[in-house]
Amino acid sequence: MREMNMESLCHSVAAMAREVGREALKKQKELSAEQIETKDFHDYVTEVDKYSEAEIVKRLSHLLPGSSFKAEEGTGTQNVDAEYEWIIDPIDGTTNFIHRLPVFAISIALTRNGKLCMGVVHEVVQDECFYAWNDKEAFLNGKKIEVSKTAEFGPSLLATGFPFRDFSNLEAYMKLLESLMQKTSGIRRYGSAAVDLAYVACGRFDAYFEYALNPWDVSAGIYILRAAGGICSDFDANEEELDGRQILASNPYLYPALQKEISGHMAS
Repeated sequence: MREMNMESLCHSVAAMAREVGREALKKQKELSAEQIETKDFHDYVTEVDKYSEAEIVKRLSHLLPGSSFKAEEGTGTQNVDAEYEWIIDPIDGTTNFIHRLPVFAISIALTRNGKLCMGVVHEVVQDECFYAWNDKEAFLNGKKIEVSKTAEFGPSLLATGFPFRDFSNLEAYMKLLESLMQKTSGIRRYGSAAVDLAYVACGRFDAYFEYALNPWDVSAGIYILRAAGGICSDFDANEEELDGRQILASNPYLYPALQKEISGHMAS
């Protein structure tokens, strides 16, 4: 695929995400307890997740025939020989969705030969679509975005996710939060990694960190964040092959101090 076509593809994916998001909102109003399943401890899926993922996979298959899929609910075919692979979370923030809290998103990333080359995060309730198709620009509803320039802890606003399934590092994590609470303007926990990353990309948050996630939670947001001028790594400052097990996303000015703080508490 020529580079000139990536912009058109990205806009098509963003438009599709908006359409699926509107349908998900309609279905949310009719969601019943019988439509909610427990996949694992504190890990839920609804009929709307399944519908959204099936619809996304179907439409992406038309947009890019022959591509592979890595989707949270397992829809679509994985093909190790495919040049392109989509990484999909049909509703990132399912617990929020179930409880009708207005923070959840559709997250769609594209890789080419294993390397991220596109990201779309559509925050459904706010109707805000964050996207990027090259390494140097990211957009929110058609307007270019960039990370903040906050360089010190004092005025910074951070985002995180509380452990909800893997509590093996809970004590160290709480010590880290205790330290950062006393140094920063505040810490927010929105419950959607895709939204948190998008908010760092547009400067609403100065940084975000979490652990024990999956590729579909973070891949699109990572690409958008980097295109907006941010840095994304694990807690030990490794920027390659991020799969969500550890994630630190920040503007480049605050990153060195925050990475040092986090690695000091959460050493691998």
